[in-house]
Amino acid sequence: MDATPTATARSADGTPIAYDRLGAGPPLVLVGGAFSTRETHTALARLLAADFTVFTYDRRGRGASGDTLPYEVAREVEDLAAVAAEAGGPVRLYGLSSGGVLALRAAAGGVPVTAVAVYEPPFALEAERRAGNARYGTELAALLAAGRRSDAVELFVSRLGMSPEQLDRVRHSPMWPGMAALAHTLAYEHAVLGDASLPVDRLATLDVPVLAIAGGASPDWLRAPAAAIAEAVPDGRALTLPGQDHVFSAQALAPVLSGFFAA
Repeated sequence: MDATPTATARSADGTPIAYDRLGAGPPLVLVGGAFSTRETHTALARLLAADFTVFTYDRRGRGASGDTLPYEVAREVEDLAAVAAEAGGPVRLYGLSSGGVLALRAAAGGVPVTAVAVYEPPFALEAERRAGNARYGTELAALLAAGRRSDAVELFVSRLGMSPEQLDRVRHSPMWPGMAALAHTLAYEHAVLGDASLPVDRLATLDVPVLAIAGGASPDWLRAPAAAIAEAVPDGRALTLPGQDHVFSAQALAPVLSGFFAA
C-alpha cells in the first residue's frame, strides 16, 4: 500500500493527484511508466534531492490519486500541469518509458518546462512493431473488458521479451498482485503511446533541451528511439548508460540527470 502522500493537487477536471516532495532547489518532476506509483522512483528521488526539489506523483488511477472517467490522454497532461503548478513551475521533467512519452507530450502541450529527460520511451520505429502495438491494444481491451486483469498483465509483460520461465517467476512473485491491481492503467499507457510512431512534428516544436537515454543492455528496439528523438528535437541529445536495461540502477542514472538538469 502506498504511504500517505505529502499533498494533493487538483487537476483541471477536479481529479485529486497525490504527490510527494523531497529536497531543495529547482523543481524536478518524475513521471512514472507502466505499473509505477509515486513510490517507484523513491531511490532516484532521494539521490536527486541533494540538488533539486523532487516531485513524484501518482498518475491517475494509481495509488492515492483519483481516476475520473472516461479516460483521456489530455487529462493526464492536465494532471502533470497541476503538479507543475504546485511546484511553482516551470519545472524540469524526467519520464520513464511511457511516462517519457507523457513528459514529451506535456512539454509540447504547454506545460511550463525548462528541460526534459526521458528513459527508453517505447516508440516503434518499424512498421511491423507498430502493427504489433495495434494488435496488443485490441487484445488488451478485450481482456480488461472481461475482467481478466492478471491475463492483461501477462500480455503486457510477455511483450517485453521475457522467456516463459521468467514470466512464470514474475507471475508468482510478491509484486504480481500489485501489478494486477493496476492492470486497468495499461489501457492508459497504450493511449498515451498512441499508434507508437515517433511524433516527429510534435517533437520539432519543443523549444527546450531534451535528453533521450537508453540502457546499453536493453534490446535494440528500446535503444533505437533515443537517437531518433534526439534528431527530431531542435536541441536534442542521446546518451547510452552502459550495462543498464529497462530496469536501471538509480545510482547509475542520477548523476546523468543531475548533470543535464543543472546545465
